[in-house]
Amino acid sequence: MVEWTDMIGVAPRRPVQGLLGLGLAALMVPLLTDAGFGPWATAGVVLAAGGSLLARGTSSKLWTASGFVYAALIVLIPPIVRAHPDLGILGLLWMFAVVWATDVAAYFTGRALGGPKLCPAISPKKTWSGFMGGVFAATLSGLLVAWSGQRFGLSLPFGLFGTAVLSVVASVASQAGDLGESALKRHCDVKDSSHLIPGHGGVMDRLDGFWAVCLIMAVVLLTIPLAA
Repeated sequence: MVEWTDMIGVAPRRPVQGLLGLGLAALMVPLLTDAGFGPWATAGVVLAAGGSLLARGTSSKLWTASGFVYAALIVLIPPIVRAHPDLGILGLLWMFAVVWATDVAAYFTGRALGGPKLCPAISPKKTWSGFMGGVFAATLSGLLVAWSGQRFGLSLPFGLFGTAVLSVVASVASQAGDLGESALKRHCDVKDSSHLIPGHGGVMDRLDGFWAVCLIMAVVLLTIPLAA
């Protein structure tokens, strides 16, 4: 959230970030305690709205609200998946495996095979060969996590075929998330989201693909009845 609001140049910066930060903290309270979700979610939304309204300019208000939603997915979805009776640690491991396999395989496949560019206007180095390599590796990794879990008495609720399909969707989303962040950085005319991690940029630079997979899992949790 801080990196997002820094990149868009929100003002007044610290007060806006403070309100948004409190809003994100409010969303976390029911996940860390037995408190009811409704009141804390309301508090989080109210604080986020206050931060957005405090930002100067209509465009900045919309960008600020978008930054809160972006950060809220990272805050909420991983612990919800971890605590879910049908997903648990295996679901969380699947999310990381798909994202990491996509990133690594896309990079090395693209370098080795080259070929047509995926989206040169946004990311000149990404290729279609890297895209397909990332999808293939993510599917294998997703299946490997599911299969390994079965060896230890754990299982994902989608079955192996469903896991493969969801891994493909998640890999595509992960690469779209990467492109989306690249587009945002171009819009803001910055190279990295921050300099927090030497040689790697900021947190957003490391979690852009994972954020997109969090979005996919949010859709799954909202649309598919997993637990009885």
